[in-house]
Amino acid sequence: MGKWLRGAAMTDLRSELTDDGAPQLSTQPVEVTQAEFGITGWLRWAWRTLTSMRTALILLFLLALASIPGSIFPQRGSNPIKVNQYIIDSPTVGRFLDKLGMFDVFASPWFAAIYLLLFVSLAGCVIPRMLAHWRILRSRPPAAPKNLSRLGDYQVVPQVDGQTPAELLGRAHDGLKQSRWRVDLHEFDGQTGWVAAEKGYARETGNLLFHMALLCLLAAVGLGSLAGFRGTVIVREGSSFADTRSQFDSFQPGRIFNDASLPPFSFTLDKFTADYQRGGQQNGAAREFAAKVTVKDEPGAAADDRLIQVNDPLDVGGVKTYLVGHGYAPTFTIRDAKGVVVFRDTVVFLPQDGNYTSTGVVKAPDTVPQLGLTGFFLPTAAVDQILGPHSTFPAPDDPAVFMSAWDGDLGLDSGRPQSVYKLDTSHMQRLGIKAMRPGESWTLPRGHGTVTFEGFKQWSSFTVAHDPGQGWALASAIAAITGLALSLLVRRRRVWVKVSTSAQGDTVIEVAGMTRSEHASVSDDVEALAADLAGRATSVTGQ
Repeated sequence: MGKWLRGAAMTDLRSELTDDGAPQLSTQPVEVTQAEFGITGWLRWAWRTLTSMRTALILLFLLALASIPGSIFPQRGSNPIKVNQYIIDSPTVGRFLDKLGMFDVFASPWFAAIYLLLFVSLAGCVIPRMLAHWRILRSRPPAAPKNLSRLGDYQVVPQVDGQTPAELLGRAHDGLKQSRWRVDLHEFDGQTGWVAAEKGYARETGNLLFHMALLCLLAAVGLGSLAGFRGTVIVREGSSFADTRSQFDSFQPGRIFNDASLPPFSFTLDKFTADYQRGGQQNGAAREFAAKVTVKDEPGAAADDRLIQVNDPLDVGGVKTYLVGHGYAPTFTIRDAKGVVVFRDTVVFLPQDGNYTSTGVVKAPDTVPQLGLTGFFLPTAAVDQILGPHSTFPAPDDPAVFMSAWDGDLGLDSGRPQSVYKLDTSHMQRLGIKAMRPGESWTLPRGHGTVTFEGFKQWSSFTVAHDPGQGWALASAIAAITGLALSLLVRRRRVWVKVSTSAQGDTVIEVAGMTRSEHASVSDDVEALAADLAGRATSVTGQ
């Protein structure tokens, strides 16, 4: 732009000199009209800015920064229970974070925008470089510079009688070719001739492979997000799960996912087992989780016993079922004043700490008035004046429940959805509080019948997911590591052998080289090539 302005100013000044016929110098600024940038110019500028490596690095940093909330806050795709509990515990902050997409970071619009911009930026960077690299690979090595002595690595091979310049060039060509250099030979024309050789193009190939693999990795992750699905489900011991959308507690399909692609498998949770360390500094730390299930790959198929463990999911038709959590589900029986059973079920209680102090709700809408129970399940029960009822160990060594009974209107007839883990007591009255061991009963006040704590079962939470881009992502990661290793370990370098005839008729043999890699040298290659030429010449002379 500056050159254009200076050129325009000089044109105006020359016109003034020509019109006046005499040189006149003035400091008065010359009025110059600047060319309009235009829509095409702005689009070209935006594209070049977006596809620059600097922009790609900034977007990559933003993508990493945007992923941080996904590891700080619970995510609906992996743990919807904790998300709901977070919103219940902090309703104002929780709803605000939910609107920002902090509980579903990787499916939020702002994360997708950064992701797509990074994909386009990398594609605009890598694809033109790949085409240029392909053209370079098919081209000849550059000709020998006119003055090789100006290069940092330079040697002159002593003249030895017995070999013609053409023979020297031919020997240099053959030796470099055997060492897997890309070689070009310029025949001796009576005055000069040279051999040019290149090596280390795998460095740029590895660099491009790394960036292309990163691009493919982004595409694979995007494919998994669009065509895959992820759902969570809690299954109690003795209960079953079928791979249909209605069976999931939460289900997140991709935008192009089709329900018909769900494989029709099912499984029954026969037993969940857990092992904890007893004693020592890590008392109560989990050592092993395992869910024993009976699986049917499709309706009518033979049942197969499987074991689902942490990092060892169940795989059926490309759909993987991961074991992600577990807890306790006490069993209650509620009878009315006449002894008629009005409720009998195993209710999931949610753990609140590492020792599985769990909270839950029981709703009995068929009683008059309606009954509701809230309370704690304690695998190893203890009570003190500070913590109140709590568990001291995650295993069920001394199980107990502490329940609070309410009667009134549960609010189930209002039409508004309710959480199965929360009891709305705004239209209810408390009947009392009771601690019970397995098998014990509680006679409710006011003739409301009895509540019996029958025992407990364990439940497991599973994440069922299908990611069609997972294999491509793995291949891309391997390719990225390979490309990075090539770009770091391979040196790109060039050498030349030049044979010329001096004015006195002597043959001058020059060897020089240069490297295009930082902190690398080509002196070893130059020395080896010069020694090889000198050794061959001596051998020929000796013959």
